This record gives sequence, C-alpha cells and structure tokens, in this order.
Amino acid sequence: MTALIAEAHAQQQHGRAARLSAIMADEERWKRNQRQSPMLPENLQALLYEMPTRRSLDDLVLDREVKQDVREFIGEFSQAALLRSHSLEPRHTILLVGPPGTGKTSLASVLAHDLGLPFLMVRYDGLVGSFLGETAGRLQEIVDYVFRTPSVLFFDEFESVGKERADANETGEIKRVVSSLLLHMDALPTHCVVVCATNHPELLDRAVWRRFELRMELPLPAAAELREWFARTEKSFGPMGLTATEFTKLLEGESFSEVEAITLDARRKAVLSKGKMTSADAFKAAIDSWKRRRIVGGERTRGAEANRKNKSRARKKATDNGQEAFLPEEDIISRSEQKAR
Repeated sequence: MTALIAEAHAQQQHGRAARLSAIMADEERWKRNQRQSPMLPENLQALLYEMPTRRSLDDLVLDREVKQDVREFIGEFSQAALLRSHSLEPRHTILLVGPPGTGKTSLASVLAHDLGLPFLMVRYDGLVGSFLGETAGRLQEIVDYVFRTPSVLFFDEFESVGKERADANETGEIKRVVSSLLLHMDALPTHCVVVCATNHPELLDRAVWRRFELRMELPLPAAAELREWFARTEKSFGPMGLTATEFTKLLEGESFSEVEAITLDARRKAVLSKGKMTSADAFKAAIDSWKRRRIVGGERTRGAEANRKNKSRARKKATDNGQEAFLPEEDIISRSEQKAR
C-alpha cells in the first residue's frame, strides 16, 4: 500500500494518493482495535492479549488422569473462601508439559472459562526487550496488574523466559529475567492463576519447577481418547464411514490438533456442499486432504508416540539437538506411580 501511495504521488495523482492513505489508516486502526482488549489499560495492550474462552472442561477430550487433576483444581479454587477460613490457600500455579498439539493452550483457556476469570496471554513480542532491564520492567507491569485483577495468566512456550540460568550460551539479561520471574511467582496472590506451557521441559531452570504446585503432562491421544473423539464426532456430525477401531488405527500417534483439523475440515466440506455430500463422504475427503498435507515436508513416523502401555512416562527420554535429557522424575509423576510407591 505504501508503494502504491508513493507511485500515485510520483504520477501527480494526489487525490488518489490521499484516498489510498485514508484506506491504509483505516486498516491500521482496525488492526490495532483487533489486537487491543477493552479490559486492559493502554500500557499493557502490547504485553497481554485477552483471549476469548468458549469451551468448558467437558468439551475437551483429555487423558483421564489429567481431567481428574483439573476437576480437583477447579473445585479447590472455587472453595477458596472455605480454605482461607482454615488458614489455607488454594493452589494457583500450573505447569503443562507435552508435545505440540496436545491441548495445553486449550486447557488453559478452559480453566479460565470454568473459573469465570479473564484469560490473559503474555505476548513475548512486546515483553522481551533488547535493552538492559527492559524485559524485567515490562514483566513488573504485568505482575502489578494481575496482582489487583483476578485472572488466568498464561505463558505459552514458557522455556522462552524460564530458561536454565546455568546455560553458558544465555546472556546475562535472560538470567536476570528468570530471577525476576521466580521472585514474582512467589509473590503473586492466589486469586491470580498462573499457567505455563512448554514443549521443552529439559530447558527450564531447575528452580522453576518447585514454583508450580500442579504439574501435568499432556501426552498424545491414546486409543481411549481417540475412541471418545470418534463417538463424540459421530454423535454431532453423523456416520463417518468407518468404525471406531479403524479411526483409532488411522490416527494413532497424531496430536489432538491434527485430529481436530480433520474433523473441522470434514464439517466445512459438508456445509459447503449444501447437502450434496454425506457426512461419510465429507470425512473421507477430509482424510484424503490430510494425507496429502502431511506428506509436505516429509511424513513423520506415527504410532510409537501414543503407546502408553509403559506407564512410567515421567522417565522417558527427551532430546534436544541430538542430546539426551530427562524430565525430572520428582516433578512429573503419574497418579498410578504415586499409588505404587
């Protein structure tokens, strides 16, 4: 648009240039309004984004143990007054660990919805500065706001600001940010729920782990979750042209986001066909589109990721740049392992 305006001026078409400038100004104003949240003060518009929440916990397909932990947390937070009457505070810091597409952001949004709190996502593009102390100062602004405003504060890709301080490759500024973040997490009141999500727990600073009162691992969907997804989709969409066993085998090892993308694509195709496609035809077309799409960039190996017969998921190896690392066994441990011990 800027090039078109310059061209119009060069051709002495100043009226056209003025119209183009007005259109560009309107577009910028619209984009700015889209990014802004009416609830947030002006100084936080670039640091936080208020996300809409539409789904409750019952709308999500999750691992049974994860859903049980979340229900317990929501019940505990809802009874905060009772706990405080006994000189106790509800838990309010949560760490979500899992590969991409396993529902970490969706779960954080559900927590905000079911607790009736605003869902505030930290914007790293506005938070991380290039000057000494700038990032810590902006983090202080966020903390000052949530200190007086009950909300769910969400840090996605938490390893970006919670990195291991002993890493020789990190700058002194990042180390100062981590130290500042740890102090703020200790000082935050319990009416602010802090949810952090990461795909790389091995990169987190060791002191970060103990700040989280609830730590949950969100794995790729196993057969039980895929069967539940199939049953829900058939109930709301219609026959899909295959059995639950075939559906489970087809999507074994895929993430929740991939499964959701396929089912949403099938629904779109059915709607746009205006009745010409059955639900089974639409789902078959969506599967064909998915198979073509997933080949782009190389088809990844499926199946092994979803095998959860070995319940000691806390001890499985994670890799980063070819080097082996382990999730801290004392920090993420399944409910079944706790009972066994």
